Amino acid sequence: MEFDFADEQPKLLMLMYGLVAFVLVVGGLLLLLDAVPAWFARRREAQLVAASASGAPLPRRTRPREGIFAFFFLLPTLLLLTIGLVVPAIRTLLLSLMNRTSTEWVGLDNFGWMFSDDSIVRVLINTLVWVLLVPLVATGFGLIYAVLVDKARFEAVAKSLIFLPMAISFVGASIIWKFIYAYRGDGDQIGLLNQIVVSLGGEPKQWLLESPLNTLLLIVIMIWIQAGFAMVVLSAAIKAIPGDIVEAARLDGVSPWQMFWQITLPSIRPALIVVVVTLTIATLKVFDIVRTSTNGNYDTSVIANEMYNQAFRYGENGRGSALAVFLFILVIPVVIYQIRNLRQQREGR
Repeated sequence: MEFDFADEQPKLLMLMYGLVAFVLVVGGLLLLLDAVPAWFARRREAQLVAASASGAPLPRRTRPREGIFAFFFLLPTLLLLTIGLVVPAIRTLLLSLMNRTSTEWVGLDNFGWMFSDDSIVRVLINTLVWVLLVPLVATGFGLIYAVLVDKARFEAVAKSLIFLPMAISFVGASIIWKFIYAYRGDGDQIGLLNQIVVSLGGEPKQWLLESPLNTLLLIVIMIWIQAGFAMVVLSAAIKAIPGDIVEAARLDGVSPWQMFWQITLPSIRPALIVVVVTLTIATLKVFDIVRTSTNGNYDTSVIANEMYNQAFRYGENGRGSALAVFLFILVIPVVIYQIRNLRQQREGR
């Protein structure tokens, strides 16, 4: 396939404009963050030298100037957040109230479509199943594993084995598990799961085509990846439990089961909340696993995947934006809960 520079010139120009804009913005911010503080420092030093030479009292920094100086440092962050987060969020909200071509206002019709279309209701149910199972099961596996390998002989090796999936991207993990679920007619099976079934005298199945089993099998992929994250965080929390508390409990004759429920679990409650909240937010936004494994077919689609389909495959800008807004609304309560929880912990200390 030949590359024609004349045909691709508009794309190359857009790429060049983007690179130039990136260099100017980032370079300008770095220059300002380097030059302006240096200028203030030289000015302050000159004032101190002049005051010391004349015997006058040393000048003090006024709070208004300090406020302006602090605002200057926050300005790049605020600018980037506004351009990359606030403006797109407002634009998405406006698009969700318009038709597919974004030319007419349709009010809340797109949101009504979400709850009236059977296929989209199926998407919402799938997302709910993901949110209910992934955080709880992944956190449970991580907690059990962290407790079992704590202070074991080969603790580092055991932890590295369960943490390894975290080093794999969602797409890579999905491809690996597609091979595990693979189906090849009645002949020799290349999929591990079907090979196990055949070796036990069963019939191979097309696992990713059977609903709702296929959704549960995709959830397994997410749990396999995130259990390592939960294990690391909870293991660190377990090791942070004061030794005198553990020793006192053992002297009182507490059994291992009582130690877990009465000492370990209450002590690591803040870490548990952080893990569950983090996994809940990640699960609500899951896209790669569904997209790579089934492309959302066979009743496996979730909100993020359907949002992509509506906006970029079907050209339904209004419906895609409505799904994005609804996903954002679902994330807000989780974030608020985490903020309140962190504030209570800080005040408790």
